[in-house]
Amino acid sequence: MTLARGERVAVIANVRLTGRDRLDPFGADPVDVHVADGVIADIAPAKALPRRGAVLDAAGSWLIPGLWDHHVHTVQWALVAQREALGHAASAAEAAAIMANAPVLADGRRVGTGFRDALWSDRPTLAMLDAATGEVPTYLINADVHSVWLNSVALRREGFEADESGFLREAPAFEISRRLNAVEPAVGDELVSAMATDAAARGVVGIVDLDMAWNEEAWARRLAGGFDALRVEFGVYPDLLDRAIAEGLRSGDLVRGAESGLVCVGPLKVITDGSLGTRTAACSHPYPGDPHNHGMLTVDPAHLVELMTRAMGAGLECAIHAIGDVANSHALDAFATTGAVGTIEHAQLVSAVDIPRFARLGVAASVQPEHAVDDRDLTDTIWAEQTAIPYPLRALADAGATLRFGSDAPVSPLDPWAALAAAVHRTRDGRPAWRPEQALGAATALAASTHGGSGDDAATIEPGVIADLAIVEYDPLTATEGELRGMRVSATMIEGRLTHVA
Repeated sequence: MTLARGERVAVIANVRLTGRDRLDPFGADPVDVHVADGVIADIAPAKALPRRGAVLDAAGSWLIPGLWDHHVHTVQWALVAQREALGHAASAAEAAAIMANAPVLADGRRVGTGFRDALWSDRPTLAMLDAATGEVPTYLINADVHSVWLNSVALRREGFEADESGFLREAPAFEISRRLNAVEPAVGDELVSAMATDAAARGVVGIVDLDMAWNEEAWARRLAGGFDALRVEFGVYPDLLDRAIAEGLRSGDLVRGAESGLVCVGPLKVITDGSLGTRTAACSHPYPGDPHNHGMLTVDPAHLVELMTRAMGAGLECAIHAIGDVANSHALDAFATTGAVGTIEHAQLVSAVDIPRFARLGVAASVQPEHAVDDRDLTDTIWAEQTAIPYPLRALADAGATLRFGSDAPVSPLDPWAALAAAVHRTRDGRPAWRPEQALGAATALAASTHGGSGDDAATIEPGVIADLAIVEYDPLTATEGELRGMRVSATMIEGRLTHVA
């Protein structure tokens, strides 16, 4: 029987189980997974029970819990499809030349994304970009999204002034991104739908959407328009916290005004420091060649406590962006002071004494393993003198912290298999493993890629569990790096409803 997207599966036949801490007796033998009312009703040896209803034959492939990406800037990631890729630019001059020939979008702008200037051999200047791009407003968004390089026409259009580099950093850069992301809803929603379809094809059943906008309204509109490919938890930023509290938004509540149960309120998101690539992450030691630059705290620690206290009192969990070791210390202090529930987002550089505090405080580490591979050269240069631990995945796991994986798309592509490969193998493109002592076991990495993360709430496949599932080509627990990165997903389902079928 051939099934199509949108149909509900009653039996997943001839499938093999995998995962951490299995208690079932089946080993690698094929089984039939019976689904009723969106829940796994039974698991039995293949053909041991009658196969009634719609049967999806897995032909010996592997069944895993549906995957989650715990950190996505949804609209900005969707808009990457319209923007000029700059990740391969080896210099400022090359990036400027690429943008000189980039297509002009419908709004009259040229927009590029994904450059990494920290390792460029030359110095970017406003004059350089102006000479290449002329009178067309041109915007180049850093891979880390914490800085934007604009030409003079774009700066005038947006009402900003920059130094001789043409760069805007941190809050002004975020404001530019907000404006660039404010496309017509019909256009944006179509691109978001395409993004979600692609995510489902990778085995993803849910995302945490951290767009810098009033996200409830947007998701209610998308649901009304038929969006059904993913589960979504959406964030709220401090500038909208008063509105969220006034309107009674609480983490876990379903989006108002929609019949679907796919989208719910997520956490308060607070960005407390900068980034590695922009050299603004708040660190205990200065950046090379700049003895006065320790990065920056973008939220005062006392104000962070105030924000988290208000959020907790209103029923909102907290997702605190902290990249440098100083920022991570302050974020953990704020969790300790407020008793708030939630995550530290990124945790890229963490002091050894702070590692055990994640588990003690019940704070999950929402991390992006592919960033470790992307940033290995940056880390080995501009963080060479730091004494804290960079990308400490294994250290956090060994200390009992719950890990939750994400991409931070568009910083890295929304691809859970890339995250798994980076976490387990710590490499890409044939390079030796980077800091292999921080590699995770595949079972922990797979658990971290599910909704509950790697802790006690990790997803399982057993009777009574909601049938958010994916069928994949290889067993993720034994797959090579190449097999993980190229993982073929033959089906993805939410409550047994197919959101992707190959």
